[in-house]
Amino acid sequence: METPAQKIISKVPEVTLLFWILKILATTLGEIGGDAVSMSMKLGYLVSTLIFGVIFAILVIAQIRANKFKPILYWMTIIATTTVGTTMADFADRSLGIGYAGGSLILITFLLLSLLIWYKDLGSIAIHTVNSPKSEIYYWLTIMFSQTLGTALGDWSADTAELGYKGAAIVFSVLLAVIAIAYFRTKISSTVLYWTAFVLTRPLGAVVGDFLDKPISKGGLAVSRYSASFILLLLIGLFIYLFPQRSAKQPH
Repeated sequence: METPAQKIISKVPEVTLLFWILKILATTLGEIGGDAVSMSMKLGYLVSTLIFGVIFAILVIAQIRANKFKPILYWMTIIATTTVGTTMADFADRSLGIGYAGGSLILITFLLLSLLIWYKDLGSIAIHTVNSPKSEIYYWLTIMFSQTLGTALGDWSADTAELGYKGAAIVFSVLLAVIAIAYFRTKISSTVLYWTAFVLTRPLGAVVGDFLDKPISKGGLAVSRYSASFILLLLIGLFIYLFPQRSAKQPH
């Protein structure tokens, strides 16, 4: 049986401005890192998905076995979800020929089902309740779906909707700003706003990543995927080191 301390201590970080900065950096890294393995290394989307899927599974097991919130382990797992999300979405959209719109629709369905089943089973999808193996499995499965969906949405907005990388980045930034305003100015559920923002940070990271590494002829900056991945990983590490995070606490 869980002790009172275990019931109020979550194994995910407190949601602050730092959390969202790290999330965007991690999703940008996931986009570039996923492309580096699948495209630059020419391993293909399927093989890359299998590689990142194994890494993701190992890290989730380590996260579940941890006895408390560990920032490095948590963000490594987030990065793993976003890299596997990148290659999985690209595999579905490009290799299977589902397309960005079809892939997004399927992933939205999976994401909503994951949240619904989680809520029906445990009674809450709030992050401060992520303190047991079952809730963590739901949490990471939901995140994987959200990261994969975000990749498809980012590609759809930049390519199919013809917004371009910069235009799509502006759109998703504005949407995130609207969510931030809603958090401070309305009574909309903070849990609903959290998951909405969590999904939207992924396409923002995706289009920023594509803007950095895609050829100039396609609207990108043609930055080396390896160099960009290293710099982003270094920035994430510095933020974690310089600004210690606390675990999410049960609201009083």
